[in-house]
Amino acid sequence: MKKLVKVKDHPHLYRDEETGSIINCDTISYNQRINRINSKEAQKKEIDEMKNDIQEIKNLLKDFLKK
Repeated sequence: MKKLVKVKDHPHLYRDEETGSIINCDTISYNQRINRINSKEAQKKEIDEMKNDIQEIKNLLKDFLKK
């Protein structure tokens, strides 16, 4: 089993004594970051859908004006 030791003056950081790796255990900040990423992806998807809708409207108008 891995032994984690707290890093001095950093309440959410731990050092894995076996590998020397630093592990961040701040789950609140992690979840906030994941939420920001998901929000940006949702916004991008919505913008892409709006672009497609606008392009479709433009094509319909062009077809209408040709007739």
